[in-house]
Amino acid sequence: MRQASTRKPTGPILLGLALLLLIVLTACDREPESYRLEGPIFGTGFHVTFFGDYDDDQLARIENRVKASLDRVDNLMSTYKPDSELSKFNRAPVGEPFDLSPETAEVVREAIRIGEMSHGALDVTVGAVVNLWGFGPDKHPDRVPGDAAIADALADVDYRALNLDGDTLTKTKPVYVDLSSIAKGYGADAVARSLDDLGVTSYLIEVGGEIRSRGTKPGGEPWRVAVEKPVSNERSVQRIIEFDDAAVATSGDYRNYFEDDGHRYSHTIDPRTGRPITHHLVSVTVIADDCMTADGLATAIEVLGPDAGFDMARRENLAVYLVVKTPQGFETRTSKAFEDFLQDTD
Repeated sequence: MRQASTRKPTGPILLGLALLLLIVLTACDREPESYRLEGPIFGTGFHVTFFGDYDDDQLARIENRVKASLDRVDNLMSTYKPDSELSKFNRAPVGEPFDLSPETAEVVREAIRIGEMSHGALDVTVGAVVNLWGFGPDKHPDRVPGDAAIADALADVDYRALNLDGDTLTKTKPVYVDLSSIAKGYGADAVARSLDDLGVTSYLIEVGGEIRSRGTKPGGEPWRVAVEKPVSNERSVQRIIEFDDAAVATSGDYRNYFEDDGHRYSHTIDPRTGRPITHHLVSVTVIADDCMTADGLATAIEVLGPDAGFDMARRENLAVYLVVKTPQGFETRTSKAFEDFLQDTD
């Protein structure tokens, strides 16, 4: 993690599965200084850009709080850490009440809510199937599992087997919970709370491609991010969106996949079938009040596909932008709630 001063972001930010921050140097003595923190986390990375006037002690406190908030989420919810709270729950016996931290309980509670809303398209008990396909901590050479192995793993996938009472979680079958579809967003929210507590009022946070913002840039300009065109061999812009106090999450299958016998298999597993998604929805962008919710909704809609996913967006009044691959190229679908965030390109 490092700190840089007097750096003013003026261009858009490219939002994709591997988000690229475009920071442009400018000089304006009367504007607040710009600072940037970055580093590795969750097997990916984070970037925080914020404005203000801070001395060295204040900057050190901000850096320490940001890193500590991300480390706490990682230590609680990682499936890659055997001593994390989530890993301990996954090893706990069926039927035994397990006391969670308030943070993990909050994430599980929201995951269950989105699971209900999406009729199981988001199911955080899908971990056993994710591992089977080689996209979890128990990686194996890229290969397609057999039908019997998929059926066995799918038998233990059911978010309804999770009973959350306050902060106490009990499982009624040997489910394996994987919060990767929602925890990165929660990590961005955790950083936002830390910055709010320290009095930072203008910031943009990115954690593994998920974004959370507060306030505006100097001069009252909104934050701008560019939704990446969903092609695997280049980085280019599909659309630009503008916002201030909001969270943005994007989900897509065009970068993380493997190929076997000429077929491409997405890392996004449909928990209802135990297999990678096969429809033509290649990118989902969701804007919400918090990044945890945006992250979970983006995954659910990606699993549902272009038609059922867009139907859910309209039914629930969600701000959603879809990119669908067609024989003629890419088609976009924009929910009514999303339209206010699109920059006019005419």
